[in-house]
Amino acid sequence: MVSPEGLPKYERICKENDIKSLFDQGVGVSVYPYRAVFLFHSNASRPVTVRLLVSVSKKRFHHAISRNRVKRLMREAWRRNKAPLYEICQRDNISVDVALVYTATVIHTYGELLNKTQKAVLEIGKWYEKHSKATR
Repeated sequence: MVSPEGLPKYERICKENDIKSLFDQGVGVSVYPYRAVFLFHSNASRPVTVRLLVSVSKKRFHHAISRNRVKRLMREAWRRNKAPLYEICQRDNISVDVALVYTATVIHTYGELLNKTQKAVLEIGKWYEKHSKATR
């Protein structure tokens, strides 16, 4: 079993094809200051994973130091709040790819991002529960 704590390399979306399919086929929800785009995969051969992509716009944060700080805060907030998605994925033997796009123009505090990330994870879980019942 994979530990829900930590954010190792295999839990990050890196390949261009995976990113393209996530944004082309994925579903989006907005939880300010995020736009979360997610795509569920049924597991035939791949292990149960919850993978993450973090994006912060250069248009909103011109300096790399600011963008990198926001990305660090987002990844840590995700690491602390991803457990409910892991439970859903292990229960139904599925995987999910999630892209968190930061839409705000100011850097929010870690506490605010932690709270909003938790809301985003719960929204993704609610969406899956609602739409998985229709296919069962």
